Amino acid sequence: MNKKTRFYELHKLNNAKIVDFAGYEMPIQYSSIIAEHKAVRNSVGVFDVSHMGEVFIRGEKALDFVQHITTNDASKLTPGRVQYSAMCYPDAGIVDDLLVYCIAEDEFMLVVNASNLEKDFNWMNTNNSFDVQIVNESDEFSLLAVQGPESKTVIQKITKEEINLEYYHFMKAEVAGVEMILSRTGYTGELGFELYFKGDEQVATTVWNAIFEAGKEFNVQPIGLGARDSLRLEMGFCLYGNDIDETTNPLEAGLGWITKLQKKSFIGKEAILKIKEDGLKRKLVPLLIEDKAFPRHGYEVVCNGKKVGTVTSGTVSPILEKGIAMVYVESEYAVEKNHLFILIRGKEVSAEVVRLPFLTR
Repeated sequence: MNKKTRFYELHKLNNAKIVDFAGYEMPIQYSSIIAEHKAVRNSVGVFDVSHMGEVFIRGEKALDFVQHITTNDASKLTPGRVQYSAMCYPDAGIVDDLLVYCIAEDEFMLVVNASNLEKDFNWMNTNNSFDVQIVNESDEFSLLAVQGPESKTVIQKITKEEINLEYYHFMKAEVAGVEMILSRTGYTGELGFELYFKGDEQVATTVWNAIFEAGKEFNVQPIGLGARDSLRLEMGFCLYGNDIDETTNPLEAGLGWITKLQKKSFIGKEAILKIKEDGLKRKLVPLLIEDKAFPRHGYEVVCNGKKVGTVTSGTVSPILEKGIAMVYVESEYAVEKNHLFILIRGKEVSAEVVRLPFLTR
């Protein structure tokens, strides 16, 4: 039996197309993916992402535990700051990518992917040699992401606090009369805010309605997971299960910037050092297709008739009106401006290795 978020009835009222996603009944789209995508790029949209997992780490050695289990350097965090990070297995395969919120010196909130919540929670507990409390509070939280150039104006209307959040920072705030964590991270490349709060369906409905009332002048739209995927892909953000998983390591996935090898130790460090020393055999790179051809997960990438890689994520960009894809290719082909081909229905479609993001603002 799939779970439902506290916004489920609101999704149905908005004629959402509901699908099973990570054990939840979630909206994939309301109007159309392209219209929703453009609403976020041009104005403001609201995503229900309550399926994400919130795990709290509490105790005297909370920081030591987070340092041990994640690749980024959590010692750089102070209360009110957020960090993008990953957890690895000892062989450097990725357990999950996640956000680390520093609530206090002895308390962190780890926000993990919905489909990995149980696996991640077990992994944390298996590696808890620090006597910290690991508490899964995911079912208690609702989570909305309000994204787009008008997002700040909309949220500011329904909170008394002045919102001056820098990127990857958060604050405790009362929004629509509800106490919450208000953060600015985003998965769309636009200005955007996340609202983490507790409470029943009535509380969730109050917050939802307040946002839509405040955003009326900007034609605020509910946005489904379909547009969330195309928005993140235009920015080249990784999606667990597509671009990264237990068979990929952070270096080949282009996540070296969140992998701090100067840290004393963390799970997977030795394997990552060895991979770095031996040289990468493949790399995740962005490909821009010269027409509207739609590259899909699993399609082959070829050069001179030889298979050199595989598409992990692909779509037609609603803004660029061209096909875009993230692909793993053998390292020698992972060179900017290199011309490769994607096999689409047996036909070689020309593509070029470009720089991220696909969409520059």
